[in-house]
Amino acid sequence: MSRDTVSERPLDGARHGRVILAGDVGGTKTLLGLFAPQASRPRLLTSRSYPTADYPDLQTIIGVFLKEVGNHHDGVKAACFGVAGPVVGDRHDTARLTNLDWPVDGHLVAVSLGLKRVRLLNDLIAMAYAVPVLDEADLLTLQPGRAQPSGDIALIAAGTGLGEAVLHRQDDRLVPWPSEGGHADFAARNENEIRVLRWLIANDGRAQVERVVSGSGLVNLHRVTHDAACGAVKDLTSQDAPAAITEAALQGQCASCRQALDMFVEAYGAEAGNLALRTVSTGGLFVGGGIAPKILPALTSGAFIRAFVSKAPFESLLEAIPVKVILKTDNALLGAAVCAGRDET
Repeated sequence: MSRDTVSERPLDGARHGRVILAGDVGGTKTLLGLFAPQASRPRLLTSRSYPTADYPDLQTIIGVFLKEVGNHHDGVKAACFGVAGPVVGDRHDTARLTNLDWPVDGHLVAVSLGLKRVRLLNDLIAMAYAVPVLDEADLLTLQPGRAQPSGDIALIAAGTGLGEAVLHRQDDRLVPWPSEGGHADFAARNENEIRVLRWLIANDGRAQVERVVSGSGLVNLHRVTHDAACGAVKDLTSQDAPAAITEAALQGQCASCRQALDMFVEAYGAEAGNLALRTVSTGGLFVGGGIAPKILPALTSGAFIRAFVSKAPFESLLEAIPVKVILKTDNALLGAAVCAGRDET
């Protein structure tokens, strides 16, 4: 059974028409949605969430979804799915989830839908497709800057891991380009971060930025900042540990938890600035992922932007780049629909 249901428009008008099927496939849950094609931004008709591991494959989840919403595969004109794992393929895309032994075969999904092909995207690339169609209500501005209309755009997203992508401007379109920048080396900037660097080398053999700027990264920072047991966070091995650290920090329950969150925000801002420099993203930098909307008081304190800008001699370049947090939680689903719509035009 599905856990969540969202219906933004009645499906009666779409049952006899052609719709786009989009998905955001993660190790914990899979979000599927039907969209009505529109020139500017696909319109969400309905979406539902399913626990991924409860099903043997994606085509089974799709069958359940289409039956539940009263649609049939012959009404689907195009389909695209963001997948939390690397995507490979020649004629047909395949993928395997990074955090769950669960393969996704684009050919089998296409056959189940009666389509010639479906698109599979890395989930961050799916998120990137959504960036150009986001509304102001979907965003929170950290730095207004002065966007260059011809400039490229960068996307950084901390969640379970750290994802980075670039939207390169080609003629009148922004084309997402993948990156594995989240696995690049962590660059320590001060004595506290040098402590983190040494801890990572001792425990991992290598310090990569994802081991600092991610949910598990916040847990690592907690370990470094606490010399004794933490009364606010009982189990650092729990999936809920990052949320518990954040709550303890924002509620003033633990000074060392607050230090860990502050270090996280500064490292996040510094890596965002690194990405902006590497890509010269004068069109803007967007902060996505599941963590940012949950730590807005810390992100808006000024520490993120100070770390973002503090890169002499390029402060003026970075001050001119708009920095915005993506508040919309299902933007990877929207991005998959945008990509599917492009395939049809």
